[in-house]
Amino acid sequence: MAFSTLMEERERGFLDGQFLIAMPGMQDSNFARSVVYICAHSQAGAMGFVINRPQEISFPDVLMHLKLMEEPDIIMLPPDMRNFPILSGGPVECGRGFVLHSDDFNSESSIPVSDDISLTATLDIIRAICAGRGPARATMLLGYAGWGPGQLESEIAGNGWLNCPAREDLIFDGLVEGKYERALASMGVSPEMLSAEAGHA
Repeated sequence: MAFSTLMEERERGFLDGQFLIAMPGMQDSNFARSVVYICAHSQAGAMGFVINRPQEISFPDVLMHLKLMEEPDIIMLPPDMRNFPILSGGPVECGRGFVLHSDDFNSESSIPVSDDISLTATLDIIRAICAGRGPARATMLLGYAGWGPGQLESEIAGNGWLNCPAREDLIFDGLVEGKYERALASMGVSPEMLSAEAGHA
């Protein structure tokens, strides 16, 4: 299911604004030990972003690739901007960038995902971040996770995922290491409590 189609329809499904936490039996290597933030869920399918997979590419690399900044200017960026978090958002359209951010930044292309979080997939937010006019909290993701009609519901029924309300602090937590365990802990669950067998947790 195409990103634009799902985000334009914006029918709210029961998984909107939820975390999906991969169960130990997850067979798809793209999602093993992953935490996914669901942005859109409807009868047409679902899309979201893996929030605990670091990207090898850095924010300065992105700026130079997009020709928004030359290498000599990169040195002038403050450390927090040079270390702006970039994650692997999922296996679909891996070359495309998205920014999940707090709702204090808004452009014509920004899409509200929840009451507090928006999504922008255009260069204006990157320019704003570089100019110090960006959102208070943000993370960039390359690619996204997508499911066709009924696919995600079937995976949940097959014990592929746990779901729980998303937490903003985890979405924007730059410390990727241990985020899977912290997401489980928010449900009062430890990895040792989980079973890979359907019907047990």
